[in-house]
Amino acid sequence: MAETQGRLNKKTVDPKNGYCPQTKIYHSLRSSVPLPPPSQPLSVVSYALSLLHSTTTSATLSSTAFLIDAVTGHRLTYTAFLEQIHSLSFSIHSLYPSLSKNDVVFIVAPPSLNIPVVYFSLLSLGATVSPANPISSSAELNHQIELSKPVLAFATSSTSHKLPSHLPVILLDSPHFHSMLSAAPGIKIELREIHQSDSAAILYSSGTTGKVKGVVLTHRNLIAMIAGLYYNKSARDEQEINPHPVSLFTLPLFHVFGFFMLIRAASMGESLVLMGKFDFVKMLEAVDKFKVTYIPVAPPLVVAMSKSDLVMKYDLSSLQTLGCGGAPLGKEVSERFKARFPNIEIIQGYGLTESCGGATRMIGPDETNRHGSAGRLSENTEAKVVDPVSRDGMPPGQRGEIWLRGPTIMKGDMFMDDHVWLA
Repeated sequence: MAETQGRLNKKTVDPKNGYCPQTKIYHSLRSSVPLPPPSQPLSVVSYALSLLHSTTTSATLSSTAFLIDAVTGHRLTYTAFLEQIHSLSFSIHSLYPSLSKNDVVFIVAPPSLNIPVVYFSLLSLGATVSPANPISSSAELNHQIELSKPVLAFATSSTSHKLPSHLPVILLDSPHFHSMLSAAPGIKIELREIHQSDSAAILYSSGTTGKVKGVVLTHRNLIAMIAGLYYNKSARDEQEINPHPVSLFTLPLFHVFGFFMLIRAASMGESLVLMGKFDFVKMLEAVDKFKVTYIPVAPPLVVAMSKSDLVMKYDLSSLQTLGCGGAPLGKEVSERFKARFPNIEIIQGYGLTESCGGATRMIGPDETNRHGSAGRLSENTEAKVVDPVSRDGMPPGQRGEIWLRGPTIMKGDMFMDDHVWLA
């Protein structure tokens, strides 16, 4: 995809919007980011950790908290996190030696510091991670299990009863699981070769137009997403005066937004504060207590922060950025928020599970000040706006159905790759 963009005749592409009248394709105006050769065996975990190690030292890894529990304050440093990944991988491999590459593992549990360890461990083993909403009903979970056909599940005492009896289950809140996190200190198993085209995750769509669907994302899909976020940091990220970046997650880790943002945080050496259950006051307390710099949010939270008097009771001076998605943010709300918090930047974006969570996003104040926009087309991505009846491509200023193409587009089925349009 990046190579395709490199061969474009720039004379035919409008520099304002990336539109080519000959092909009726919108091209990203972002600089293409370097991606590993598709044939190179590589998992998204290996890729993310390579970015992490390229910018950090052993001393930093041992002293920097990667995961922080917002309620208890319990912290897991990067070094401890990596040790738990290795230990859990060893334990899973020992207990389930028949677990093969691309086997699906279902996860249904509330947010905790254990979930990222499970994700990274399974992804490094070549298993396909399939997380579900822990408050889903048994019927909803059974439908998802029928779609993904898992061979193993991770759950908690409060969610395991919703799963079918034939599915082996490891309880995250059991002494057995905690022993798995420290079963083999210092021991690393020989990992299977993972190809970028291998399935990494099956995430579930909202079912807006019908029943919930399983969306298959590959390691390359996630690598392309992380690469774009890593290499296209905002100017604010590059300023040396910035404090250590600390993100607060009020969003669920089973959702595509939480899923890829978790991997992104690890690749950049950030600290991540996890909330088990959203509470507005608890969120404000966490920002104050842990000096949070970034929160991914939905528009209702921006509205609440711009109106509520509760925000004045807490020190929110560390907060620099809100990443807003899920719905358009109105100009009036944006201006009200900016008047109250002039030093906090709101970055909006648009994406869907099928595009690995990202399709457009804002970078820098010139873009964030454009009300009614969801930002520019993401790097290495092309788009069409087509008439929903005739399927003809349409020029700027016309309404239609958006089609996307690029390396972050879901695997979907055996006949789809990153040269196929996603409608």
